[in-house]
Order: sequence, then structure tokens, then C-alpha cells
Amino acid sequence: MNTRLLQARYNSFNDFCRERFGHRVYKVNVDAGFTCPNRDGTVSVGGCIYCNNDSFRPDACRHAIPIEEQIKNGIEYIRRRYKADRFIIYFQPFTNTYAPVDELERLYKTALMDDRVIGLAIGTRPDCIDDEKLCLLEELSKRYFILIEYGVQSIYDKTLRFINRGHNYQCFKDALKKTKGRGIYIGSHIILGFPTETMDEMLYMADELSRQPIDFLKIHQLQIVRDTALSVMYERHPFHVFSCDEYIGLVCDFFERLSPDIYIQRLFATAPDNVLIAPHWDKSRHQLLIDINIEFDRRDAYQGRLYKKQAPVY
Repeated sequence: MNTRLLQARYNSFNDFCRERFGHRVYKVNVDAGFTCPNRDGTVSVGGCIYCNNDSFRPDACRHAIPIEEQIKNGIEYIRRRYKADRFIIYFQPFTNTYAPVDELERLYKTALMDDRVIGLAIGTRPDCIDDEKLCLLEELSKRYFILIEYGVQSIYDKTLRFINRGHNYQCFKDALKKTKGRGIYIGSHIILGFPTETMDEMLYMADELSRQPIDFLKIHQLQIVRDTALSVMYERHPFHVFSCDEYIGLVCDFFERLSPDIYIQRLFATAPDNVLIAPHWDKSRHQLLIDINIEFDRRDAYQGRLYKKQAPVY
């Protein structure tokens, strides 16, 4: 099965890198020691009910290790494994704009010191950005690839309240409006499978996000992981989580409605077995990609097939 050929059915981040830079680019994850206003009491405490950062953070990405060492170790590992020579530093855990702008400038410029680093990806919340921070990123974008990734998780305020997100959907749209037009690439994260939403509501998110000024999108299935409020809720009152086949079908349906101008950075999550409670699919990342591509091929489907362009809503 030629999975690389089938990937032409949706726009991947690797496709973007080849178009933009002429070659593949690899991300190096770093933990710069940020926290979150949804944890420290500024907005709330406890964080989002599903959040356990250890479920997606590599072992080498730990704040106890100086950021310079994290970057060096990450680059060397990826270089040896993939013969890579161009990298994007990904500020991943928690909220990576949640600090004074002078501290952010120091961290971001430290990450850009290696000549092999072509840019930054910065994961954050839409309520943790302002004009001063965006001006810093705008200035960096004149020389580097700069991507800010806003976690919204859902377009529905009922869901955002359920997960203790600490902001509403309008806050996300306001952040997009502030960011648009500055030379900064914009990404977004959503989760499919919250028990507060119907399948139709999940699919409608493809229509709604297609009207927003988004360049990249990460989607994944809801996972129940240990040491979270959601895991306690699930163990007391279990609710439906997607089977692998259900999720693959939903992803294909979703992509067919999604704007063909948006690039896909992530299609699913794979929390480590030692923290994952549900769902258990028992498939590798590589096999899941193959299975998704097979379903696209079986349907003769492709991203944007059912997309109906409408006036942007910012």
C-alpha cells in the first residue's frame, strides 16, 4: 500500500513543508517550564478535565533539563534517526505565551540560535495572547517560520464549560482576529468525542473552522487518561468513546467538509499505555495512518470534497 500516494487526499504538514521549504522539516519538542492560567488560579484551578501533559510529552522534554540542552539532544536524536537537517522548535506543554514578553523573547531567541532551526511552533491558549506578544512574534516572523497554535478543543461553549476550559469560543475568534495579517501562521487544536456533543455537532466544526483564518489544524479523539478529573468521571459513570473504526469514519467525514486550504498536523492521539484508560485500539501510529488512508481510498474521498465556501466569519 503506497500510503504516501494516498496522503494526497488530504493536506498534511509534510506537504506544506515540502511546498514552503523544499524538504521535510522535523519538530523538536521542548518544555520551557510554563504553567497555565487554568491551573494557577488566575482563571481556575485543576486545568481542563482531560489534561495530563505526560500523556503526550516525550521523556526528553522535561523542564528540569535546560532548554538549550533539550534542543541539542532533540536535534541530535532526530538527525541520527531521520538524517534530518532542518528543525522547528515546538514549545509544547501547557501555555507557552504565559509569561512577560521579555521572558518570552529570551526563550524564543534562545531556541532560534542554532542555524539548523528555521522556526518555532508555540502552543498556547487564546486567552493568553495580546498585542505586545503578537508584535514580538510578528518581528520574528520576518526571519523565521512562526506558528502559533491555539487550543480551542470545541466551538461549543457548553463543551468548554464541561471541560473547565476557562474561556469561550468567542475568545478564540478574537485571538484569531488579533493574529491574522501579521505574517504569523495560525494553528488550532480540537478534540472529537466529548459526551456533550452529537456527531452532527462534531462534523459542523469542520464547516465553522473552515470560515476562520486557520492555516493548520490538529484533531484527535477524546482519550481518557489517568490522574485527570475526566478519568474519575468516566470510572464513576462511563460514557461512549470512539472505537477505532468509528473514529476513522468520522475523520473522513470531517475532512470532506473541511476547507482544502487548511493543512493537517495531527489526525489522532496515542497516549502511552501506562496512562491510557480508554479507548484502547491496540494499533501503532503507522498502522492508524494506513487505516485512515485506506478508508479515504475506499470511499474515493478527499479533503474539501463537500466543502461549501462561505464568507469568512472572524
